[in-house]
Amino acid sequence: MKHKLTYILIILGILLAGCKQQNSQHTQEEEGEEHAQNVVILNENQMKAVGIEIGTFQMRNLTTVVKTTGQLSMSPQNQAEITAIIGGNVKSIKVFFGQKVRKGQVLAVLEHPDYIKLQEDFAQVANELDFLEKDYQRQKQLFEEGATSGKQYQMAKSKYFTARARYEGLRQRLKMLGINPDDVLSGKITPEIKILSPIDGTVNEINIKVGSYVEPGKTMFVIKNNDSLHADLLVYEKDIHKVSVGQKVHFTVANRPNGELSGRIFAMEKEFEPDVRAVKVHASINDSKKGLIPGMYITGHIHTDSIYTKTLPADAVVREGEKYYIFIVDNKALKEEHEHLAHEENESEEKLYAFRMVEIAKGAEDNGYVEIRLLSPMPDTTKVVVKGAYYLLSDLKKEETEHD
Repeated sequence: MKHKLTYILIILGILLAGCKQQNSQHTQEEEGEEHAQNVVILNENQMKAVGIEIGTFQMRNLTTVVKTTGQLSMSPQNQAEITAIIGGNVKSIKVFFGQKVRKGQVLAVLEHPDYIKLQEDFAQVANELDFLEKDYQRQKQLFEEGATSGKQYQMAKSKYFTARARYEGLRQRLKMLGINPDDVLSGKITPEIKILSPIDGTVNEINIKVGSYVEPGKTMFVIKNNDSLHADLLVYEKDIHKVSVGQKVHFTVANRPNGELSGRIFAMEKEFEPDVRAVKVHASINDSKKGLIPGMYITGHIHTDSIYTKTLPADAVVREGEKYYIFIVDNKALKEEHEHLAHEENESEEKLYAFRMVEIAKGAEDNGYVEIRLLSPMPDTTKVVVKGAYYLLSDLKKEETEHD
């Protein structure tokens, strides 16, 4: 009985050992199969055909970004509405719609009898002022010597200073109209005035016609300087603490969908835009402003915090579902799992490459580069696919489908 029990135990031991060995073999096979499913093998011709390029991780300074929207705008200092100080008839118009003009350039010429009367009044007051000044000095001297009454002195003083004030007022009005007061005093009277542009810019509006009468204060021309355009961007409440003057900005406009413009923040407003709970920031534009118009809608991002980190070009990172991956060169996989392919399919001894898909965490993006956060350690010298990763992902998914 004792020998029989011993015999049974020996048999059970052999059976258990066999089961363990079988399970171990199955586990290794499953692991190898799973590892193989994440690997794509290509030869050099295939790599060239699909444009796959290999590189390494790069340490770069990346900045986090704040997404924003807004519109192109222009400061009030660089747009002007030209009006008539004194009404007059339009004698001639010297510019046309859309024309570029310089500061001080003649836009139109007005004429009216009132201009002549204003110059006559000035000349008359100037002549009277000379007489009244001499009379005032004489009465002042007599008063100080006690040879005349204080009343005579005060009357002379009042007339002189009243005439002097009127003289200065008329003189300034002539200057505002562009008439030289010294020419008037020398006898040169003109029946017309010239309307000048106060800024450099482009003629956006012309609201007069030759022969028409222009009322004082009526807008005759609108001049805008598009070279002074800047970007007005809205920064929402949650991002305000990240933004400051001097930060770099990139944005696009509708008429340049493939061209990104750049600039820097030069001012931030201190109050919320009430409807959207956002603060408006103003950014300069470094690029050419040709074709840009105030009011154009823009989308962009503001570069905020800077980090020095491990990066790859954006083309190196692929997405599947909610996860991100890169492809690395896996020589071990090529040697262990695809040795038979090297003999059967590569008779010309063409070099083969094995690429393994590795999950990563994606960080900040800036100027075409992505921060790479590795989920497991990897040498800095690891060879990585920097271009053509999406082809490898497609090929991998294709093989999985065929395998299923």
